[in-house]
Amino acid sequence: MDIPAPRTPLMWRLMLALARLAVFPLCRLRVCGDVPAELRAGPLILAANHVSPIDPVVMTAACHKAGIAPRILATGGLFDAPVVGAAMRAAGHIRVDRNTTRVADALPAAAQALKDGALVLVYPEGRIGLDPWMWPERGKTGVARMAALTGAPVLPVAQWGAHAVMPYETPKHLLRSVLRAMRRRPVVHVRFGTPVDLSGVSGTAGAQAMQATRLIMDGIHDTLVPLRATEMQTPHFVDTTRAEDLSRVRPRRPAGNRVT
Repeated sequence: MDIPAPRTPLMWRLMLALARLAVFPLCRLRVCGDVPAELRAGPLILAANHVSPIDPVVMTAACHKAGIAPRILATGGLFDAPVVGAAMRAAGHIRVDRNTTRVADALPAAAQALKDGALVLVYPEGRIGLDPWMWPERGKTGVARMAALTGAPVLPVAQWGAHAVMPYETPKHLLRSVLRAMRRRPVVHVRFGTPVDLSGVSGTAGAQAMQATRLIMDGIHDTLVPLRATEMQTPHFVDTTRAEDLSRVRPRRPAGNRVT
């Protein structure tokens, strides 16, 4: 599927195509689900889970395959890197300076992009998830606040398998990880879900943000379930370099309430 040209910087169209080439020798990318036609012109927030350092490259390739070109909220360190930083700026991506006084600057920048009709890709967890069973963690409220400020719908996106391509410790032992991935070419899945219904959210602004965040993370969880149906507890591939953090584990939803 061709990437829509209007409003998409040339650098970003080039990076989308290059991502497909970059992931090909490392994994077998499988993309399912779709972005509804009426949402493709934006504004739209794509909210994805985060399992591996290579997720942004995998998601870029998946977006190219799906025929969309969202702007990405990315860590500020990428914008400071030689060559990569210039490419990120030229592509129109949005800087997030986590753990600094400038972190709040990302919200108005993303909100303005949405008001201008953009698609914006966000990782609501704010980090590679450290849930021991690799389910989505409790999310940050930024996505919910973006949606409240702009009225943009939120579409959950689930990805699974990238942790078998690049482990948590990357860039440590990068060459070894690349060679192992090229030898095994694990299957990596990306699934576009259905828009999250936030119409019932009520209460104070803070309560609304918390409630909407829970619904968004539920949507990502439900979109992920079919991708790991045979590994609902311990993943088949266990990344031994990955830390575990129980502080942000989300309560497990009853199986009957999951959308598959």
